[in-house]
This record gives sequence, C-alpha cells and structure tokens, in this order.
Amino acid sequence: MEHLDLKEVIDRSLEIRKSYHKLERAHHGSEWSVEEDALAFLTDAGLVGRHTMSQQGRWPKADTKEELEHKLGECVWWLTILANRMDLDINDAIEKFLTKTEDLLRP
Repeated sequence: MEHLDLKEVIDRSLEIRKSYHKLERAHHGSEWSVEEDALAFLTDAGLVGRHTMSQQGRWPKADTKEELEHKLGECVWWLTILANRMDLDINDAIEKFLTKTEDLLRP
C-alpha cells in the first residue's frame, strides 16, 4: 500500500467532511458544530482504547484488529478536520509538537 503524504490526507479528509456535512444537513437540518466534531473525535478515541484493550487480551472481545485500525485512521481524520475547522494548520501543529518534544528530550 502506498504511503500518504500529509497534504493528501488533509485534502481527502476535507472532501469526506463536506460529504458528511451534506448528510448532517439532510438528517438534522444543520451541520455539526466544532464542539460536536470534537465530541465525535473523543468518542472514537475512547474506542481506540477499548479496541486496544481487546487486542492486548484485556477486554473480552475477539477479532478487533480491523475495528482498531479503522478507529486509528478515523482519529487521524478527526484531528485533521478539527484543526481545519479551528483555523489551525495540522502540518504546523505536528511540526511544532515534534520540534518542541525533540528539544525537550535532547540530552
């Protein structure tokens, strides 16, 4: 499988979000707020925890690898969407985090 670059992840994520906004308007009469998007992300992040427990044999549910993989991808997608909706550049956020953390951990 080909590796995605961050720009492609962002572009594809934004297109998917546009499609979900159409569904939200059709089903609820309005698009989800940023807060609702954040809550959806937190819900999916919680499911990553539960599927991780299952994958590690600490929760009684079998065969969750596919679900875990899906939720990990979905969490990256949500973070990309949240950054965009809050006028933040996810690329800059990642770069700043990595640089700051590397600097903190450098001997």
